[in-house]
Amino acid sequence: MTGRADRIKMQTPLVELDGDEMTRVIWAWVKELLLEPFVELETEYYDLGIQERERTHDEVTVAAAHAIARLGVGVKCATITPNAERVEEYGLSCLYPSPNATLRAILDGTIFRCPILVEGIRPYIPTWTKPITIARHAYGDLYKAVDLLIDQSLAGSTVELVATAPSGAEKRLLIHDFVMHDDPSGVVLGMHNTDRSIESFARSCMEYALETRQDLWFAAKDTISKVYDRRFLDIFERVFEQDYRTRFAAAEIEYFYTLIDDAVARVIRSEGGFIWACKNYDGDVMSDMVATAFGSLAMMTSVLVSPNGVFEYEAAHGTVQRHYYQHLKGEATSTNPVATIFAWSAALRKRAEMDANAALVDFSYRLEEATRATISSGAMTGDLYALAHRENATRLTTRAFMEQIAARLEG
Repeated sequence: MTGRADRIKMQTPLVELDGDEMTRVIWAWVKELLLEPFVELETEYYDLGIQERERTHDEVTVAAAHAIARLGVGVKCATITPNAERVEEYGLSCLYPSPNATLRAILDGTIFRCPILVEGIRPYIPTWTKPITIARHAYGDLYKAVDLLIDQSLAGSTVELVATAPSGAEKRLLIHDFVMHDDPSGVVLGMHNTDRSIESFARSCMEYALETRQDLWFAAKDTISKVYDRRFLDIFERVFEQDYRTRFAAAEIEYFYTLIDDAVARVIRSEGGFIWACKNYDGDVMSDMVATAFGSLAMMTSVLVSPNGVFEYEAAHGTVQRHYYQHLKGEATSTNPVATIFAWSAALRKRAEMDANAALVDFSYRLEEATRATISSGAMTGDLYALAHRENATRLTTRAFMEQIAARLEG
């Protein structure tokens, strides 16, 4: 598409990571309808679709991560993390890891996820009048874990956690003894984290809290995980006391720690307007809960902020498999593209800020305003239509909804 004669130029490319299924279709439509007519897009393109990951034995994901580290800004489409059923469906040679986990392992950093609030769409929890930002640690835990099936060939095994020092000294802890006459089979899991990554997580959260002038909560389960989760708590406390207590007091904001189950109760009773820092798995789950309660999984921004000043933007939801199968049958879907649109707008804005490109910064805000205004006018996708508190709400297909946003941008 050639677009308008006055399209905005980019000085530096950003890294574009294409994805899978319905979100891949939406990705192409966002570029066609909302970006290329207005911006001369400059991207370094990587196809993270499942077929390309299979063809390259997942080397494309690693290459994409290093490209983001080099160029500083990336924008990612949702991708499939295959399970056994997906391996069969796509004829894969193995269970490839989550592309997000690979990217986060290379880039490190913290994921900040914040709901997109729009007039006329009310949260399921009426007290939530301000956005709740989930700060998700983006390294380790379940996403870099090693797990093992204790099957017939290993029945009755004794499973230990073993640490071997460079000197050869060992420390062993019994995990479980799968005694033959008791319950000889099962599963085991080993996961890790590093002090450096935990400290990076803590500092990222505290800097973001200062930047946005919001209270910061951190929640884990140190009463049960007396070493693993306690390490997180101790590092957060040390970083806060050493470098942030005075700054938080001056900004009139608060940091506190509470158990994860207590945090859930507090969040439900709150009005919002704070940052909730979570370990990797907790953040994955709680961000979906917060997004849905505010309206839709497709109404949440997500950015990975690396301690090295690198940013990777994406939608916080999956590939929308059910809608994709409908699309393949020729049926029009009403899939919500807002999170994908906002991933692009935020990535373009960050690229523009780094390049001092005022015109591109302005366009990124206009794209978001046009999207919000379209929804507020009553034109929306099916997920939002079910939540709309207005008489003139109209349920549109995905493409028709995006065409209305484009019309507002043209105007």
